[in-house]
Amino acid sequence: MKHPASREFFGYWDEKRAGDAAPERGDLAPEDIRHLLGDTFVLSYDVAAAHPFRVAGTRVCALFDRDLKNQSFTRLFSDESRQDIEDIVGIVAEETLATVAGVTARASDGSLAHLELLLLPFSAHSHAPISMSGMLVPFGPRELQAYSALKDLSLTSWRHIGQERRGPRTLRKWSVARGLTVYEGFR
Repeated sequence: MKHPASREFFGYWDEKRAGDAAPERGDLAPEDIRHLLGDTFVLSYDVAAAHPFRVAGTRVCALFDRDLKNQSFTRLFSDESRQDIEDIVGIVAEETLATVAGVTARASDGSLAHLELLLLPFSAHSHAPISMSGMLVPFGPRELQAYSALKDLSLTSWRHIGQERRGPRTLRKWSVARGLTVYEGFR
């Protein structure tokens, strides 16, 4: 992780998971990370709705010049990066793997913005919907200023962090028929 806010948020998440694969959502206390909340968000793991934001911090919303609650996370990405980000969200949720990614976006003034994306899973339970937390922070001299209406996010790099993965990595998952799911992937 390159951004200090990402490192701090990951450190807090890592502390709260206390050796488990991921912490419970309720283990993260907003008052403990108050200064980071503007850059954080919570996503629903809902493939049909393209992983909507359940909560989005004020600085994350300012990057896109709109409220992101209930908006699709993966549709913020360009067509070329959309399948990759959908795969990454699936890996974070289904394999409980934290992921950090480099992202670029086009600002309304035509400039290119460089950001860091951090996706952190929550512990999944059969009685609760799967969700994850994340952080999106800009780099560069305009780091403290909101870019004006970013669009077409593109992944430039990504890696899974924090633990060894267990089992094969799922790249694509298709429900072919009721009760039959096909996984395309490799180990």
